[in-house]
Amino acid sequence: MATQLQDLSATLSGLVAATARSVVSIHSKGARSSGFVWKPGLIVTADDALADEGEVHVTPLGGTSVSGKIVGRDPTTDIALLRIDRTDLSALTFAAAAPSAGALAVVVGMEDGAATAALGVVSLSGPAWRSLRGGEIDARIELGARLRRRNEGAVAVDASGQAFGMAVLAPRRRTLVIPAATIDRVAARLETHGRIPRGYLGLGLHPVALESGGGSGAMVVSVDPKGPGAAAGIHQGDVLVSWDGKPLGGVRPLLRALGPDSVGQKIALEIRRGGQTQQVTLTVGERPAD
Repeated sequence: MATQLQDLSATLSGLVAATARSVVSIHSKGARSSGFVWKPGLIVTADDALADEGEVHVTPLGGTSVSGKIVGRDPTTDIALLRIDRTDLSALTFAAAAPSAGALAVVVGMEDGAATAALGVVSLSGPAWRSLRGGEIDARIELGARLRRRNEGAVAVDASGQAFGMAVLAPRRRTLVIPAATIDRVAARLETHGRIPRGYLGLGLHPVALESGGGSGAMVVSVDPKGPGAAAGIHQGDVLVSWDGKPLGGVRPLLRALGPDSVGQKIALEIRRGGQTQQVTLTVGERPAD
């Protein structure tokens, strides 16, 4: 039994050591996190753990800190991409598929150039989902492992030593994994364009209960005079009732619908104004970069 435990311990230690060559620690203004080499000179980390302003410093395993430049960030999927002036660090290779529930997993992070590790199991491995901010995540993966705040952006590795995603903190301190497919898709867009386009209505909205028929709608509390909503003839005080023929159900479902594919779509909206129902057509715009 002791030999088996020793073998397991040695295997895990070797797994962490091998993965750590591609992992870095990141220090931004008032925040610390982990990240990993996605491509030579390009680092992926958790957007939520990265400061909004100030300098960024990246430190590889046992190495010297170097400056990092933000290439782009996508809050909806919690992915940020940094560039560093080093191309000699080993890029991470992802597994083709995520492990099943019950499989062992190790989270490998970095703190000031020293590797960190947390062992757990995959507690959930489910289908694609949308984040509360509307980001498309290719699989719902939860880990039964404790993640320290400064290890957000760490790498989740399966028992064979293959990385399958990036560990981030979810509400109630759950540990989620942003899967490899999402990282590759979003990071590639950030590398090319610097941002992920999001749909824009030019409307400030507040959820309201609908008096007739029940359900929830969204009251327009402000209108960008140059936005798509104004162009469609929507006024402050209007209540949005349906989106493309389906009940709206409140503000949050509408925001989730404004993903990258929504830009340029013509949407049929049902609105209520002064007790009367009207139909308008709105062309979804692209949210300004700022």
